[in-house]
Amino acid sequence: MMTLRCRHRPHRSPLLCFWLVLLLVVIAVLFMDPLFRDASRHAAIARHAPTAGHRWPAPADLELLVDSRDQGGEGGFRAPAFLRDDQLLVAPSSAPAERRGSGVAARDGRRRGEVEPRAGLSSLAGKAAGRATTSGEAAARRRAFDEAISEGISFHRRPPESRPAACLSQQYNTSLPTATVVVCFHDEAWSTLLRTIHSVLDTAPARHLREVLLVDDCSERGHLKTPLSKYVSKLKGVRLIRSARRLGVVGCRVLGAARALGDVLVFLDSHCECQQGWLEPLLERIAGDRSRVVSPVMDVIDGRTFRYNATRDLIRGVFDWKLDFHWEVLPKQKDPLKTVEPIRSPALAGVLAIDRQFFQKIGAYDPGMVLWGVENIELSIRVWLCGGSMEVIPCSRVGHLEQFHPSFTLPDDDTVEKNKIRVAETWLDAYKNIFYKRNTVAFFIWQSESSNCTERVKLQKMLGCKNFQWYLSNVHQDLYIPQDRQGFSGEARLTFYSVLSRHCEMNSLKEVRWGPMGQLCFDAKGDRVVLSQSDLLSLFPHQNGQIVHLLTEKCIEAVKTERKGLFLRPCSSDPRQQWHFEQLVDPRRS
Repeated sequence: MMTLRCRHRPHRSPLLCFWLVLLLVVIAVLFMDPLFRDASRHAAIARHAPTAGHRWPAPADLELLVDSRDQGGEGGFRAPAFLRDDQLLVAPSSAPAERRGSGVAARDGRRRGEVEPRAGLSSLAGKAAGRATTSGEAAARRRAFDEAISEGISFHRRPPESRPAACLSQQYNTSLPTATVVVCFHDEAWSTLLRTIHSVLDTAPARHLREVLLVDDCSERGHLKTPLSKYVSKLKGVRLIRSARRLGVVGCRVLGAARALGDVLVFLDSHCECQQGWLEPLLERIAGDRSRVVSPVMDVIDGRTFRYNATRDLIRGVFDWKLDFHWEVLPKQKDPLKTVEPIRSPALAGVLAIDRQFFQKIGAYDPGMVLWGVENIELSIRVWLCGGSMEVIPCSRVGHLEQFHPSFTLPDDDTVEKNKIRVAETWLDAYKNIFYKRNTVAFFIWQSESSNCTERVKLQKMLGCKNFQWYLSNVHQDLYIPQDRQGFSGEARLTFYSVLSRHCEMNSLKEVRWGPMGQLCFDAKGDRVVLSQSDLLSLFPHQNGQIVHLLTEKCIEAVKTERKGLFLRPCSSDPRQQWHFEQLVDPRRS
């Protein structure tokens, strides 16, 4: 029988092979047909996708810009190779959405016994943890804040009331413009991102909140893929879009603004907690003047303990001559009504609200900026110079997580400085010399690399913007304008070593000012030389290489003993009293 089967096998093999091949073809057709249909559908959508700056069509309740990693993991569907990496694949979600009422109703529902989700990773996110970034990257990200503590905190925790008492009786118009809250994120922790989303949903009145628009800036962590899509699909009024390439804060927010449906854009970071009543005062100020850009008072969430620390002072945003942003504390107001008045602010941080049409009219964010850094300062200067204004609203409070270090990486160490150069070249006019003298790194980058700001300069002229002198005279009058006299400005040095490495200046008023803002001056406290913001400052003329305290006629001497510092000593030929100002850069600009 064995011989017989072997003898007849050649006659049976072609028929068997035929049926096997036919079966494989049927299986291949059944398997590949959905993929081809999906690919053709996505390609058709991509061909009709408008570029940035154009209005997108009204989307479905949830829109997902599909990423290959959301389609069955690493071996799943890949985006068509012919798509440019800045094109986005769009697919509507068919998942049912929960009904969401006002924030009060949501909290009342939990009081009636509904299960309140905790901030720990859901089972979906837990299963996806294996697809996250490498352990080294995860460890570095955990060091940005204590993620374990964050995971034990409810998504719905209510921060302690931090508004001035007079805010609690404020009444707001019921016909305010609607808001799109844009939250951009890249590899954000599950707990902090979801707490941000729920804090908006729990506190913003539904009649004013058009949507929460999440923009995924090409995240790699597993829980931000399918688990987040499934979670968000159950939240009414929340949409998720994804970028197929890294955009950074600037590009990500411009994308969100282009897809927004609300009248007002509210840009939030992905690790914030909103106070009750935070949205209404922002919308009311914009309703009164659509060219106003407004910001809540930023409270601080400690990255180590997640304790919510209220900001008790009145503050405004400013920047120094190195183009670094600071919050500046203002004098206390005795009148309670004064504590709730909007505060004119020379600059704002990244959390702000702006009319959507005004945002587009003045040029959105500068597309020439890379990823992150000083985009808020550039926007602030442009708003003021091109017809708008900026305010901090004391009755609006939002907590922001203070991280140990930034939870992102930049393509190179000079990225922020290059962004600053764009601000200086576009908006500072002749005052950019002051910037370059205080930012040596930026000066040498400017010398070695060209920065093409032609398009932004054209925008400036098209909008009829004012010059930077107007800004200094009308908006930031308190910003000290250095004189930078030759030989009396730069790094203060002795003949044998540098003592004051930050920029110092001795002006014609015989003041010695220190730092990029020039707000701190040399003063005398006993025999010690200190930095002071007092109006009654000591005068220090510069004579024969010595800095003399005019009142006591003693000279500043650098002491390196146990009382290390600068002291007033009888004038002598001691080399520790011989000072000169070394100008590190000399940006001669036309």
